[in-house]
Amino acid sequence: MPAKKKTKKSTKKNTEKSENDLETKCRRNILDIAVLQDHIALQRESLIKVQTDRTDLRRRMRDMEQKLQHERQDHRDVNSDFSRQYKTLQTELTSKVKRLEQDVSQLKEELAVCQEELRKEKREREEMEQEKDAIICDLRHKLDNMETDYEKILHETLDSLTSQLSLVRQGWEDKSTTLHQNYKELLSEFGLNALDM
Repeated sequence: MPAKKKTKKSTKKNTEKSENDLETKCRRNILDIAVLQDHIALQRESLIKVQTDRTDLRRRMRDMEQKLQHERQDHRDVNSDFSRQYKTLQTELTSKVKRLEQDVSQLKEELAVCQEELRKEKREREEMEQEKDAIICDLRHKLDNMETDYEKILHETLDSLTSQLSLVRQGWEDKSTTLHQNYKELLSEFGLNALDM
């Protein structure tokens, strides 16, 4: 019987041990559950944060896509406007270039005409200068001839005048001598001396 006692004791011990193990397991499980609940709560908070972030990111992405769409539209509008302005400027520039080319062509023609007129004027001026030089040379020659002629005439006139004056002087001297002689004679008739007077 003692063997039965031992069995009872060991069964009792086993039961106690088994209860202790069960209690330990239960505590462990409770702790594991608490840890898991905490872990789940953290995971849940992380999930909520991730979902909130994902929602925010989706909203921001939609905003960015709309903004990008607006910018693309603005870019297309600006490109279209630039393209239109470019075409307008190109058309204006082309017409301006054509107008300027016409002006250049017309100015070249006018320049050619002016240069021809200038050459003509220069030729005419040179001819006139040559004619003037010839006239001046001819007039100088005539002036020299006239001067020589006048000089001859003047010399001849002066020579003639000198000879005439000589004759007249001679006549006056003869008359004067005769008059002087007559007066001397008259004075001597009156008894006067001519040298005393």
